[in-house]
Amino acid sequence: MKSLKDKVVVITGAGSGIGRALALNLAARGSHLALSDVDEPGLAETVRLVSGVGATSGTQATKVRSDRLDVADRDAFSRYALDVVEEFGRVNVVINNAGVALAGDLTDLEYADMDWIIGVNFWGVVHGTKEFLPHVIASGDGHVVNLSSLFGLVSMPGQSMYNASKYAVRGMTEALREEMLIAKHPVGVTAVHPGGIKTAIARNSRVSAREDQAATADFFDKKLAKMTPEKAAEIIVSGILKNKARVLVGLDAHVIHHAAKLAGSRYQDVIAKGAGKVLPAKTKVV
Repeated sequence: MKSLKDKVVVITGAGSGIGRALALNLAARGSHLALSDVDEPGLAETVRLVSGVGATSGTQATKVRSDRLDVADRDAFSRYALDVVEEFGRVNVVINNAGVALAGDLTDLEYADMDWIIGVNFWGVVHGTKEFLPHVIASGDGHVVNLSSLFGLVSMPGQSMYNASKYAVRGMTEALREEMLIAKHPVGVTAVHPGGIKTAIARNSRVSAREDQAATADFFDKKLAKMTPEKAAEIIVSGILKNKARVLVGLDAHVIHHAAKLAGSRYQDVIAKGAGKVLPAKTKVV
């Protein structure tokens, strides 16, 4: 895929953060967009901003569709995929970006919250990939982009289920790329691993009863989130056009990933020793 002009691009989680930044980036490149999110006001704002891109760049996406979509709802996603293909006639690129966060030690987490994060972060990506893949293949010039995380490459205490979901996305995506290569389908596949990006994911996260949600969000916003969504989107789009198998987003992603590779499994001991010094204190609630 040498250009995204006139390509039909599906983006989940487009109501804010990286999803919104991707929509704006692609609108400026002349892509047609199918945008979705559970956050309807945020999604409406993205659509408004996308319309403004055309007024300033002269390359507005000729068609933009927006839908409220819970990516964890398999039946809803199946209907959504059929509706998008019916409206646009094809789909070239699917960016499974929607994601949520859950903080807390495994012993303190509730099953309902664990089901929630796996439903969105993993099954949402599976649904988006499987429902659209036949159409992406049929387009003759396609790409699947799945958002994993730096925490899909290294594990962190208090993030067991987030790690689990993002490692699962990575494994599924890498296997899918191999399958597309073996079958010689005209489809590129990219796993994206962002580090700390300035989004609302921590502020909208769920936490265990022993975590201070405000402190957790404040820690992420002030200590970890270093890169703007706009810069992240540019790196991701560049990765699509270069057909990269893996895209690391942010200096922190590069440094921590490579340091962990050098340390091997011993990186876990290093992180465990340092975690108590930097992570927010837990409450005494059991």
